[in-house]
Order: sequence, then structure tokens, then C-alpha cells
Amino acid sequence: MFRFANPEYLWLLLILPALLLLFLYGRRARRRELAAFGESHLVEALMPEVSNARSFVKFFLLFAAIAISIFVIAAPQFGSKLESVKRQGVEVMIALDVSNSMMARDITPSRLEKSKQIVGRLSDRLRDDKIGLIVFAGDAFTQLPMTSDNVSAKMFFSSINPGIVPVQGTAIGAAIRLASRSFTPNEASGKSIVVITDGENHEDNAVEAAQAALERGITVNVIGIGSPQGAPIPEGQSSSSFRRDAQGNVVVTKLNEEMCREIAQAGKGVYVHADNAGSALRAITSEIDKMNKSEIESQVYSEYDEQYGVVAWIVLLLLIIEFALLEKKNPLFRNIHLFR
Repeated sequence: MFRFANPEYLWLLLILPALLLLFLYGRRARRRELAAFGESHLVEALMPEVSNARSFVKFFLLFAAIAISIFVIAAPQFGSKLESVKRQGVEVMIALDVSNSMMARDITPSRLEKSKQIVGRLSDRLRDDKIGLIVFAGDAFTQLPMTSDNVSAKMFFSSINPGIVPVQGTAIGAAIRLASRSFTPNEASGKSIVVITDGENHEDNAVEAAQAALERGITVNVIGIGSPQGAPIPEGQSSSSFRRDAQGNVVVTKLNEEMCREIAQAGKGVYVHADNAGSALRAITSEIDKMNKSEIESQVYSEYDEQYGVVAWIVLLLLIIEFALLEKKNPLFRNIHLFR
């Protein structure tokens, strides 16, 4: 993978044709001035040490140095590098509801899209901690194992949609149980599960699962998504067609705050309603900050590795050669015609 960190500086490349035209114009003007003194072969005989070719070489060395310098300030980056990172943190497993009810638009742009925004912002706030991601509907699946590589984590978050879980429904308990088994054996590190859901649990006993997690030293926090008034569930991407029950009535999904509170209470965590994402994140991160932190060492891939250093050395070399190269012939090498 390759990119420029500051691609706007590449517009400076437009000055290169102007420099070339200016140089050629100067050469032509010089020839006209010399022609005014007499025949070209006679004038050249009067200036035996002058080398026309060397001036071309010096210009193109400088021209190349300017061009490459523009690429340097545009900051070329490619590849990735592996870094060993040590920091103090905790372990957080996020369990995200991706059931069809999360497509409801009682919050903008939808419950699921709002949840993904919250997950991304939560990941940014947990920069020093290990995080993982579980997605669930009628069953639960590990989308991202526990990791301290936030760059990779955010790549996974963008691809979340209801289609990644084939079994529909809402099994919060299954998600909590899977999350409880996903932490590392590090007993010194605080561990927490953050469930993001609309609370419509139809499949299992989520409260019992939260109690079982607490017995293992894992707290369970819940972020409620949606409104108590509810909204219909869109059919696919359409905003005008909604899901209906067997009697033909439009299905309305509502945030079950009572269930969310019971789960959080059983897991000794907090419940927050995501009507204000900023407040919700502050409440969750405040609880996580209270947990015991331990040293986390991991190998982390940085997404891009700066490569401008190598290019800068090339520029320096070209400038040194251009500076050392004289426009007139060196008497010591009078009989060597490298630039003829």
C-alpha cells in the first residue's frame, strides 16, 4: 500500500515545465548574444574551456533535485512496520447487536450506523487498552479477537452489517458468554464487556449470563440504542417499505431500557442511553478507567511507514554533484570528453 501523507504539495510539480521552458529560453537567448559577436565556430575557439553540455547536465541535476524534493514534502508512505508497544491498560470486549431491529431509524442515521460510530469513538478513547469485537443477532460470533492494534480494529468496524450473522434474533446472553471466554488469562488486568443493543432479547437469559461474567471478575456495561417509542424496521435499504408480521401489521421495534438496566445491574456495570453519544461514551470510559490496569505488551502494525528519508538522501546527492560540477572544462581532464 502506498500513499502521500500531504498530496496537496504535488501541485508544486506544475512549476517544473515552467522551469524547463525558462532554461531553454535562456539557452536560446545566450546563443543569439554569442551570434552577435561572430561565427559560432570562431567564438567557440575563443572560449576553449566552456562546455555547453555541462550546463545541461547541471540544470537537469537541479531539475531532478527540485522534482524529488516536492515528493519529499508530500511525505511518501508505504508498507507497514511492526512495533513492540508497552502500556498500562485493561481489556474490553465490545458486543454489538446487528439484528434486523438495529436497522430502525428512530435515531439518525439508523441504530446500527449510530452504534458503529460509537464503537469507532470508543476505540479511539481506549487507545491504551486491548479491545475485541463480537457481533450478535440470533447467535454470536467473534468479529475481532482481543487486540491492542486499534488501526486494524477500526478496519473491522466499517464492514459490520446484519448480513454477517446468518441467524436472526437477539441473543444477548450468547454474546456475553462468548465475550467472557474471549479475554486473555492475565488476572491482573481489569476486564469489561460493553454491550451495544436495543435490548429486545428473545433468545436466552442475558441477566444470568451477566451474573456469570461477574463471577469471573468481568463487569458488563450496556449502551441502549433506539427510542422507547420505537420505529418500524426497513426492508433492505428501502425507507418506504417496512417489515410486517403474519397479520400484515407493520412491526415496530422499541428500545427495551428495562432489560438493558437489568443486564448492567447484574454485571455491576452501568447502563447509558445513547441519545447523547458523547455523554454515553464518557460514562462508559469513566467506569473503565476505574478498573485495575496492567502492563500490556503487544506487536502492533503501524498502517504506514514514512519513506521520505531515502528520497531526501537522493536529493542531497544530486545537489552535491550539481555543486561540484563546473560549467567550464577542468584543465586536468582536458583530453577526457565525457560530455561531448
